[in-house]
Amino acid sequence: MKALQNLIQDENRWFAITNYPSIGFPLSQSEVDSLARTIDSKLSPENLSEDGEISNAEADRKGEFLNRALDQLEYYAACNNLTVPTVWERW
Repeated sequence: MKALQNLIQDENRWFAITNYPSIGFPLSQSEVDSLARTIDSKLSPENLSEDGEISNAEADRKGEFLNRALDQLEYYAACNNLTVPTVWERW
């Protein structure tokens, strides 16, 4: 669950700046949905490659991390009777 925890920590840092409520365990269905949408957005080619500003290797590392976090989110959801919406940008 390390990748999922790291993703949540990163999101909570941004939420602290904007006074948005932080995400914490146990996750609710709305938090699972939000995390899945965040991962989907971050996996889009433009966001993943930062519009070509990073190397392909770095984009691959980011993609692998996000896909690992998604796998862990799906596992968590299955163990807790939650559902994960479709992530279209998954690879």
